[in-house]
Amino acid sequence: MSSQALAGRHITLDALRGFAVMGILAMNIVAFALPEWAYVAPGTYGGDSMADKASWLFSFILIDGKMRGLFSLLFGASMALIIERAEAKGESPAKVHYARMLWLLLFGLAHYLFIWWGDILFLYAVIGCIAYLFRKWEATRLIKWALIIYGLGFVLYALQFGGLQFLQFMATQPGADPSMVAQYQEVMRDPELRVDASAEIAAYAGSYADIVARRWGDVWHLLVLIPQSFAETLPLMMLGMAMKKNGFLTGEWQDGDYARWAKKLLIPGLAISAGLGFWVAATGYDLITTLANFLAWSMIPRLLMTIGYAALLVMLIRSAAGSALIGRVAAAGRAAFTNYLGTSIVMTTIFYGYGFGLYNQIGRASLWLFVIGAWALMLLWSKPWLERYHYGPFEWLWRSLARGGLQSLKK
Repeated sequence: MSSQALAGRHITLDALRGFAVMGILAMNIVAFALPEWAYVAPGTYGGDSMADKASWLFSFILIDGKMRGLFSLLFGASMALIIERAEAKGESPAKVHYARMLWLLLFGLAHYLFIWWGDILFLYAVIGCIAYLFRKWEATRLIKWALIIYGLGFVLYALQFGGLQFLQFMATQPGADPSMVAQYQEVMRDPELRVDASAEIAAYAGSYADIVARRWGDVWHLLVLIPQSFAETLPLMMLGMAMKKNGFLTGEWQDGDYARWAKKLLIPGLAISAGLGFWVAATGYDLITTLANFLAWSMIPRLLMTIGYAALLVMLIRSAAGSALIGRVAAAGRAAFTNYLGTSIVMTTIFYGYGFGLYNQIGRASLWLFVIGAWALMLLWSKPWLERYHYGPFEWLWRSLARGGLQSLKK
C-alpha cells in the first residue's frame, strides 16, 4: 500500500462508522430512557401500546445488534489500518496499539462510572488487545477462525437457552413430571430473572451522587461483560480486520460483488429475524422465549445482516460519495468517539434525575423523536467542526493521551 493511501482517509470507512454510531443510538436510547429490562424483554417496560410494540419489533428485526456488529467490524478494520500506518512510519505497532487500548479502557471505565452504565469501550479495549495477536493473519484465515469462534459461541448459548426453553415446555405441560416442575420453579426464582426495576427507577430518578455510587457498587459488571460478549465481539473484530485487508470495507470490490453479498445475506437474515420477532410477540413476550431469542437464536441472523448491511452501505456510499448527506455522515463517523460519548452525556442529562428527570416516563415509540433529534445534531456539528479541526474533541484527547503529548488540533 502506498504512503499516500496510508496517509489518506477512506470515505467508506468514515461513512460506515457514521451510519453505525447513528444506528447504535437507535437501540441505546431504550437503555438511556428506560430500565435495563426494557432493552432485553419488551414485555416488561416501555409501554403496551401498538406503537410501542411495533417499535420494538422494528428495532429487533432491523437494528438490534446489527449496528453494534457493524461498529465492531469497523473497530477491527480501523485497528488494522492504524497498525499499517504505524509500520509505514517506522513506529512500533504494538506500542501504538496498546497505548490506544489502555486509554480506551480508562475512557470506558470513566464512561461507565460517571456517565452511563451501557459502556462498550471497556469491552472493546480488552478484546482489541486480544485481536492484535492476529494482525499478521491473512484475510482468509481471519475469516475462517472468526466464524469458528462465533459458531462456538452460538452453540454454547443455544445449549443454555435451548435447554431452558425445553425445561419450560416440559414443566408447563398437563401432568408434567413433578421433578421437572420443581426444577423449572427453582430456575424462575433466580434473582437474575426477577423482573423488578423499582430500585433502578428510584436510583436514576435521584441525584448524580446517588447514581455514581450505584455504579461503583456494580462496576464488576464491566468484567462480566467480557466473557459474555467475547465470542461475538472478537470474531467481528477479526472479520473487520479481514475485510480491511481484502478491500471489502474500503470499497475496492465491484458493485456486482457487493450486490450479490447484500442479497445473499440480508434476505435470509431479515427472514429469520422477522420470524424470531413474531415468535416472541406470539408468546405474549414470554420472558424465557424473549431471552432465548435475544441472546441465542438471533446470533446467526445478526451476523448475516451485519455483513449484508456493510455491503449495502458500501454500495450506497460509493454511489453518493460526493453528496452533502454522505459528506456529513462521513464527518459524523470521523468524530464517532465524540458522538458516542456526547450522546451519552446529552441523553443521561435528559432522562436522569439530575437533568430533566424523564427516566421511565416516555414510551418506546416516542423515544424515536430523541433519536432523530440526536441524529440531526450529529450531522450538523461534525462537518463544520472537522473543517476547522483535525479531530473531534474526544478523538483529539484520546490521540494526545495515547501519543504522550498534545497533538495539533486546529488546521
